[in-house]
Amino acid sequence: MNTEAIAKDLDVKGLNCPLPILRAKKALTDMTSGQVLRVVATDPGSVKDFAAFCKQTGNTLLSSADNGKEFTFVISKR
Repeated sequence: MNTEAIAKDLDVKGLNCPLPILRAKKALTDMTSGQVLRVVATDPGSVKDFAAFCKQTGNTLLSSADNGKEFTFVISKR
């Protein structure tokens, strides 16, 4: 995915559950349908949390990546 498609970046590094999800939810409320949010987190639990969050809310998890230190999620707003 190219970075031009990213409408908003959210840095939630250092925050633990449920804060990364709550911050992402808040960021998505300010966005329009189809816009893309990139979230960078350090909480290992965020992998399962973001997958479940997207499934429950109808947003699309376009990608998730793990570089060993950080987890990056790219979400398209429904």
